Order: sequence, then C-alpha cells, then structure tokens
Amino acid sequence: MTDHFGSCLCGTVRFQIKGDFDRFYLCHCQHCQKDTGSAHAANLFSSSAELIWLSGADVVRSFTLPGTRHAKSFCSLCGSALPDTEASGLLVVPAGCLDTTVPVMPTAHIFLASKAVWEDEINDAPGFDGLPG
Repeated sequence: MTDHFGSCLCGTVRFQIKGDFDRFYLCHCQHCQKDTGSAHAANLFSSSAELIWLSGADVVRSFTLPGTRHAKSFCSLCGSALPDTEASGLLVVPAGCLDTTVPVMPTAHIFLASKAVWEDEINDAPGFDGLPG
C-alpha cells in the first residue's frame, strides 16, 4: 500500500491517502473547464484508497452541480481543489493537490468532444522556465 500526501495552496488543509490509484483521467468536459479555469481537469481515481484529513478538514467545502454527477471539494480559504469523496465508493483526487509525486501516467483523455478550441495549438506556444520578461 502506498502513502500519498497533499495540501491546499495556503497550507491550511493537509491530507494523506493510503492506497493506490486505479485510473488517472484528463477530463476535457465543460464542467471541468469551468471549475479548473483551464483546458482540462487532471484527476486520480481510487475505489480502495483511504483519505485521512491531517489538518483543516473544517474548512473543506464540497459542491455538486445539480442534476449531474460533477462534484468538487475545495479549501474555503484559498479555493484550491481537494480530494472529493461525494461519489459513493470512489475517491477523486486532483493530481495538482498532491505534494508527493503522482505515481502513474494518465490513463486517458475523456470528453474530448468538449475540449477547448485552442487546446490543439498549445504545443506550438513558446515555453519558459519562469515568467517571461
């Protein structure tokens, strides 16, 4: 069994995940675009791992979009995405909230029919190691 650790941006919420991830999806649906502010969400899924809140559990909030299965948990202080346990029997962990190395490569891109129109061209954009001057 593997231990993973993570936190929110402000550091108030810290957590541990005991167990392994089953899948790692890059979701391009419009709901994930809205709640990440990006082209896609990067979420790890586990049907067996255990989530342990180490600190800040009292500031974690959850939101489920009415009429959908789309749910998200976040720090109410800084807004960072956090593990979500709203789906019965399934732990969903935003890959970016882990402080330890993400142990697997993405399984698949999903909901590509909804992907952002500019996403095909992002590999042609210049890259910088920091903020361009």
